[in-house]
Amino acid sequence: MDAMPPRGPRLLIRKSIEQVQFECGNQHLKRTLGPLNLVLFGIGCIIGAGIYVMTGNAAAEYAGPAVMLSFVVAGLACAFAGFCYAELASCMPVAGSAYTYSYTTLGEVFAWIMGWLLVLEYGVAASTVAAGWSGNVTSLLANFGLHLPTYMTTAFVQAVQVNHSTVFTGGHGLNLLAALGVLAITGVLVLGVSESAKVNNIIVVVKVGVLLAFIVAGVFFVHPANWHPFIPHSEGGLRYGTAGIFRAASTIFFAYVGFEAVSTAAAEAKDPARDMPIGILGSLAICTVLYIVVAAVLTGMVPYRQLGGPAPIALAVNRMGPAFVWFAVVIKVGAVAGLTSVMLILTYGQTRIFFSMARDGLLPKMFSVLHPRFRTPWIGTVLLGSAIATAAAMLPIDILGNLVSLGTAVAFAIVCISVLWLRAKAPDMPRPYRAPGGIWTPILGIIGSLVMAAPLLADIILSAIKGDIIPASILGGYIVLGAMLYAGYGLKHSRLAQGLGQRDVDGIPGPGAMQAELRGIGQDHA
Repeated sequence: MDAMPPRGPRLLIRKSIEQVQFECGNQHLKRTLGPLNLVLFGIGCIIGAGIYVMTGNAAAEYAGPAVMLSFVVAGLACAFAGFCYAELASCMPVAGSAYTYSYTTLGEVFAWIMGWLLVLEYGVAASTVAAGWSGNVTSLLANFGLHLPTYMTTAFVQAVQVNHSTVFTGGHGLNLLAALGVLAITGVLVLGVSESAKVNNIIVVVKVGVLLAFIVAGVFFVHPANWHPFIPHSEGGLRYGTAGIFRAASTIFFAYVGFEAVSTAAAEAKDPARDMPIGILGSLAICTVLYIVVAAVLTGMVPYRQLGGPAPIALAVNRMGPAFVWFAVVIKVGAVAGLTSVMLILTYGQTRIFFSMARDGLLPKMFSVLHPRFRTPWIGTVLLGSAIATAAAMLPIDILGNLVSLGTAVAFAIVCISVLWLRAKAPDMPRPYRAPGGIWTPILGIIGSLVMAAPLLADIILSAIKGDIIPASILGGYIVLGAMLYAGYGLKHSRLAQGLGQRDVDGIPGPGAMQAELRGIGQDHA
């Protein structure tokens, strides 16, 4: 039977809801996750380089001690988007997550944009985590008298302060330690990784335990004078003052990357309508409180202008003095372990997103080729791991973190738009969970996401105007590369445009199943 291409404008062709449900219909997942599991899962995904690394940079460059307020702002923006993720996950529990949501609601070009944004949210985030991991490993080795040469732990591009502005210059070194960390993780992923709720819970206990230990011990080394002024006087632009609080919120928005992973567990939640909001909002609330307290102790222990390095918590612990060398080692070991797990999860997530896109024909097939023995997408994993390692070696955490936050904010906005579209076009669609607040929740989610993205774009534009074109060049090059890949490959090889279904990818079409699938392809719910 020959499949007919979908109707409608080429760039806006959409997967039908029936097709998406068909694709995930063979996933007989057990509903075993309760609210506690989902909360712990969320905490495990959220706590990572954001708190271990970006908090110090946000305080040093933009908000000072008021970085505590920045966490509240970023947390609220995430909460509204979280409601929208929960609603979509309850009615479309698919592996592609936000990428598939966009394919079903807004069309193929938006699905591509979402997939490309998720590279920032996962792939570039993994590079950022690797940079933070490198800083913590370097600090840990120093405790044992091992001092790595600076050129092996310093990114090629570095941020330099010139007249109260951040300027990026090149030629400083290569962060080979960060690159080696990513490559090691890549090797593990090629061999295969299995994770369970029990393992995740152990990792969460370690991560939270390290931060609680830092809080309990660090509070005795807090100097209240470091909190004054709480909101530093503005130095122009987005540096300090009230504007600095929102700019810092955009930076530490990175600290919440991963909370949406809770929404992907909807198919395994015992009661999605009740448990998903608890899992998403509960993990967000707990992490926000934990972040605020850590930020308070951190800025109380060390003057905020000195917190701009890749390992601010390690720096603060070192300030406790020789009597606490053993404690510094404990804290740093916990930080390295926590960052290693986050680096693993983010890299894993990126390979699976590209796997989904390759199966849809929007990326080359090599990203979906499985290893004959390990049954992992090994070629795509090696290529992505190499790219992530290169970014970690070349770019400083300042640029990487901002790119991640920017991509995440825009991705959240698209998810909120998808909720609005789906409510208008398919109002009777079964929704095990419906975000409260009517249309205002997704609208506030869109506004919150744009508020997070705006300072980042403004900062890039202002830097370019002042002659620092590195951030703008990287962002512009990334956008152009994405457009070229879609125009040069995705448009021609899209399986949806050819009227082909997911079963063709697996090589087991099945006449009855194929006919049912083809009836769903390209249906326009408008």
